[in-house]
Amino acid sequence: MGKITFGVANSLENRLARADDTADWLLWSDEVKAAIEDFWKKVDAVLMGRKTWEAISKMDAPLQSGVKTYLFSRSLKKSPDESVELVSTDAARFVRTLKSQDGKDICCMGGGDFARSLFEADLIDELSLNIHPLLLGSGPPLFPELSRQIDLKLVECRTLEHGCVSVTYRIKN
Repeated sequence: MGKITFGVANSLENRLARADDTADWLLWSDEVKAAIEDFWKKVDAVLMGRKTWEAISKMDAPLQSGVKTYLFSRSLKKSPDESVELVSTDAARFVRTLKSQDGKDICCMGGGDFARSLFEADLIDELSLNIHPLLLGSGPPLFPELSRQIDLKLVECRTLEHGCVSVTYRIKN
């Protein structure tokens, strides 16, 4: 497959959600919707951990049509949705194998713990953030502690409606 992009919306202080895991603070607009639609045209697989799945499920957000969803969890015994493949084996090994197959790009959604395992395994190629102009004060952090520094190269930076800023970085090798 193509590159793996870790994509997420976050607050200015790099929080992914409120302390109760809600994301009612997200600022939607037609511009954001169009950017997301363009992004999904380049993707045929999405990766997410259990906590992200649970947060998305609370929002009643539909799965992206035509995109294979992989849910990574060591605690779930079966997939919560028949169209979602549950992966309970080593995430880095599974993703490395998936990435070596033919296909479009892969999106890694959500948060910290799962994404950290992919950053640590050098599997993330790009980081795409939609930074919202607010401070949540508490909640899960975007990046839990990493074992090393990861250098980035700015690919794109643009201002969106509501004062959001979209930035994309390439991981330097």
